[in-house]
Amino acid sequence: MCLAVPGQIISINENDEPLLRLGRVSFGGVVKTVNLAYVPEAQVGDYAIVHVGFALSIIDEDEAEETLDYFKQIQEVST
Repeated sequence: MCLAVPGQIISINENDEPLLRLGRVSFGGVVKTVNLAYVPEAQVGDYAIVHVGFALSIIDEDEAEETLDYFKQIQEVST
């Protein structure tokens, strides 16, 4: 089973090579570098679904927050 997690793009490192376009993405305060090649329309402030270091799609803020809330509920139940 694979898991993709929503995160908010906080900065983008533009590059002349589209495959090397990278962004810093915050996952509830944990910031990771993510490849943005699959989402050329992505902008700072957008939420993206990320899997193994690649942003796969852009989602709206409400959907991202709802998913993050589910993760919090799962964590509370499992502790």
